[in-house]
Amino acid sequence: MIGRRRLRRRREPEDLELTAFINPMVVLVTFLLVNVVFSHSSVLNLNLPAPSTVATATPAEKLLLEITVRKNGLEVGDRNRGRLADLPDTANGLDLAQLSAQLQQLKTRYPEQKDATVLVEADIPYDRLVQVMDAVRTVEQQVDGRRSQAELFPEIAIGDAPLADAKPKAK
Repeated sequence: MIGRRRLRRRREPEDLELTAFINPMVVLVTFLLVNVVFSHSSVLNLNLPAPSTVATATPAEKLLLEITVRKNGLEVGDRNRGRLADLPDTANGLDLAQLSAQLQQLKTRYPEQKDATVLVEADIPYDRLVQVMDAVRTVEQQVDGRRSQAELFPEIAIGDAPLADAKPKAK
């Protein structure tokens, strides 16, 4: 009995049953593919502002539009000519109607102009920036009783605003 060895049976590996795993995966992949079609995201291409050295090389007739978003209001200006308008906040917040009117006037004078720079002070809420960018990009108009959006300055560059009193007012 001492010299007796136990015979061990060699077991074959058991088959892995994947059917229970594959069925939920088929349903999950189908669900994800169907939802990809319905989820759209908006993408807005933004540019960096041009350096100030480039601004002096361009002709004075070209508009280099800058909208500065400050904590207490907005400033509309031209990099070549200085500040064009100050738009202090109203009791309801930003004066987007006045900003839109100013931008529409500039668009009539410079119809080919498509770019604008939005300069933002530190600690400005993101929602405030988005509202200004929407007002700079398009304006809502009534045409034949229907509302439509007209393009103002769709090519927006974003940068940091200079200190509040760093720019002289336009003459």
